[in-house]
Amino acid sequence: MAPPAQSQRSPSPSQPSGKSEVSDLKTQLRQLAGSRAQGVDDSKRELFKKVISYMTIGIDVSSLFGEMVMCSATSDIVLKKMCYLYVGNYAKVNPDLALLTINFLQRDCKDMDPMIRGLALRSLCSLRVPNLVEYLMGPLGSGLEDNNSYVRTVATIGVLKLYHISASTCVDTDFPATLKHLMLNDPDTQVVANCLSALQEIWSAEARTSEEASREREALISKPVIYYFLNRIKEFSEWGQCLVLELVGKYVPSDGNEIFDIMNLLEDRLHHANSAVVLATIKVFLQSTLSMTDVHQQVYERIKSPLLTLVSSGSPEQSYAVLSHLHLLVMRAPYVFSSDYKHFYCQYNEPSYVKKLKLEMLTAVANENNTYEIVTELCEYAANVDIPIARESIRAVGKIALQQYDVNAIVDRLLQFLEMEKDYVTAEALVLVKDLLRKYPQWSHDCIAVVGNISSKNVQEPKAKAALIWMLGEYSQDMQDAPYILESLVENWDEEHSAEVRLHLLTAVMKCFFKRPPETQKALGAALAAGLADFHQDVHDRALFYYRLLQYNVSVAEQVVNPPKQAVSVFADTQSSEIKDRIFDEFNSLSVVYQKPSYMFTDKEHRGPFEFSDELGSLSVGAESADNMVPVPRVEANDKDLLLSTSEKEETRGVSNNDTVYNAPSYDGSSPATAALQMQSLVISNPAVPGHTHQASLAIDDLLGLGVPAITSAPAPSPPTLKLNPKATLDPGTFQQKWRKLHIALSQEYALSPQGAAMLTTPQALLRHMQGDSIHCIASGGQSPNFKFFFFAQKVEEASNFLVECKINTSSGKVQMNIKADDQSTSQAFSALSQSALSKFGM
Repeated sequence: MAPPAQSQRSPSPSQPSGKSEVSDLKTQLRQLAGSRAQGVDDSKRELFKKVISYMTIGIDVSSLFGEMVMCSATSDIVLKKMCYLYVGNYAKVNPDLALLTINFLQRDCKDMDPMIRGLALRSLCSLRVPNLVEYLMGPLGSGLEDNNSYVRTVATIGVLKLYHISASTCVDTDFPATLKHLMLNDPDTQVVANCLSALQEIWSAEARTSEEASREREALISKPVIYYFLNRIKEFSEWGQCLVLELVGKYVPSDGNEIFDIMNLLEDRLHHANSAVVLATIKVFLQSTLSMTDVHQQVYERIKSPLLTLVSSGSPEQSYAVLSHLHLLVMRAPYVFSSDYKHFYCQYNEPSYVKKLKLEMLTAVANENNTYEIVTELCEYAANVDIPIARESIRAVGKIALQQYDVNAIVDRLLQFLEMEKDYVTAEALVLVKDLLRKYPQWSHDCIAVVGNISSKNVQEPKAKAALIWMLGEYSQDMQDAPYILESLVENWDEEHSAEVRLHLLTAVMKCFFKRPPETQKALGAALAAGLADFHQDVHDRALFYYRLLQYNVSVAEQVVNPPKQAVSVFADTQSSEIKDRIFDEFNSLSVVYQKPSYMFTDKEHRGPFEFSDELGSLSVGAESADNMVPVPRVEANDKDLLLSTSEKEETRGVSNNDTVYNAPSYDGSSPATAALQMQSLVISNPAVPGHTHQASLAIDDLLGLGVPAITSAPAPSPPTLKLNPKATLDPGTFQQKWRKLHIALSQEYALSPQGAAMLTTPQALLRHMQGDSIHCIASGGQSPNFKFFFFAQKVEEASNFLVECKINTSSGKVQMNIKADDQSTSQAFSALSQSALSKFGM
């Protein structure tokens, strides 16, 4: 029997068989360059495909440049496209070779076929070689006046490419004026859309140095232009409609009737099949009605149905993008969506990232009418094979429990989670039970009965173990074995790698000692000794603090470590209200998907319209503002301020004074005297304790920020008159470095005059006023009523800088100012000067 014939496999075009492959291609292309034989175009196609394939995988085929150009003398559009692709790839890298393409590209720009004219013009503008700018002018001018709309479409984008190559040439040739004429008169909407896109980019860049360009940019959002686009919006493609809607969003209607006219014109866009068009329309509706609270709420009701429809259709990626925007709206106005909670139930085949968003929305929309159904659904997810989703569902149940008044059924569900034989379920449930007891201490008896059956050896996750230890310390009088469990944990101190757990263990042993001194005496001595020897600074400092506190006075120590507590009313939000409002301002952008403002994930040069206002935006979410974060109250059904910004709500509602403490049940603990007797027999190495003086006490008070005034023998002399440099300069990079390095010298709150509040409609109004007092703005942002500014100033006689963070709320007339200075001794004088300047604003 003959052996099977070996299959003849031709080499793949993307895998050259040897080093001479490119040379062979060069020879074959040269042979075909001048040939007019029948079928020569088919042969050229095969060779061109090989060249493009090699180029795509990174093989250098620039040596074929001349031959490729010679072979482009054909009427075959496919060959033209491949040749243009090749030329555009190598022209920028090899400008000298690009000169070879000018003649044939200019010739093709005059071809009879409009497709070839458009392709040639696009390739000519894509060369991006500054030395060849002069060759673009003629073809571009002809393209803008071409009878074919495709050529004009390409030419409009070509003008933008020319601007990026040589801005002065583009402006001097008056191409922007030609684009403006085409935008307002061309019958083809794709040409109009391209003109709008190009003009926005050109005039935005030119407006920084040219007043004329600034006026032209403002003219784009004038009433005649906006209504011209609105009346033609149905003719545009989806991309063009999004571009028009973005422009309409920047327009400020003169009155309420105009707002209704715009919304009536755009009503049918809410039913568009393209999600980008729907989201762009929703942004216009939301932004234009911000000042009309009742209408704004009706807008929420109106946009709800289109968004829910888009979420249930399309790919998971598209659904996630729409769901992210719906998530933002749900968090701002949960009551509007409370009746549609079933739309947020998770489907078994949905990706995890979609399920996670839905769980957050289910948590937000829960109220007294739907809590039972939502919690029942969430409990089903706790047994999900996807462990992260199971964890999220348990957390969601806990969050609902913390925001509801009737939590009987929810507490039972959480306690059932503790009895499940799954480590991650038990861990999440322990953390939630701890928070639940902080808000509802009356449930301690039921919860502790179940928690007492959990062995600490079976809890490995640090947060869960810390929660268990907290409960052992807080409710040790109700848990018979609490001192002995804590003692065993102290004995294994060195095996505990989490500093968080060791910190909780120190505090829990202290609390247990005050309630059951005889049983906890040994454990407390061992815990303090281990804490003082701990390598982690926080653990060491807390152990030293507890030891010295006990040594000073046991009764005082009990008042500090285990005082009477009130129930927590509101838990702090993880994201500041300023960040949330900023994300809402950037609706229909990646900011909503990432759940963070654009300045947090973009470079300065790519921030577009937010470049100036966000230049120093990251400074506002630093350590200083994090400490002052205000909990965000949940919106209830009867809220009249449903659609106010988050920061406005916080100002009107005020801050609860008991949001970080909780109620502990009464107990029959040992008296401080008994605890003091037990303290005498503690066996621990005694570190040296310095004597207490009045001055040392004041120093400690000042260190802890208790605000105790320093004792002075005589009043301080009045500061000298401060003179500022009217021509001070400071680049943003230096400002950021100094801001992070310097400490706040003064933090004060002023009142803005009613005239000033009325005048502050845009940040620019205040910038010009402050500059008159030699206080310069380096970044600003926000919209009425919340504005934020970063100012700087310099002394006349020396290079000493003052840096200022200024937050203004025009509705309340409050001005909050944080001042940092190179020379802090002059901070008070600068503060007085700033306050004087602000008081004159609007007068």
